[in-house]
Amino acid sequence: MDRMLNIDQVAERLGTSPRFVRRLVAERRIAFNKVGRHIRFNVADVEQFIRAGRVDPWPSVN
Repeated sequence: MDRMLNIDQVAERLGTSPRFVRRLVAERRIAFNKVGRHIRFNVADVEQFIRAGRVDPWPSVN
């Protein structure tokens, strides 16, 4: 089983606030698991979310 992260740990990994992570969950923009009433995240899902948000620079015109 993959290691699971809580909201505070995901917020630290993303460099943002726990409130922002809760908003991502509410909007279903990041994959999560419910364990009872607790929200947990797979490390792989968080990494996938980060990769999905990557924006490559435009090629330079010379």
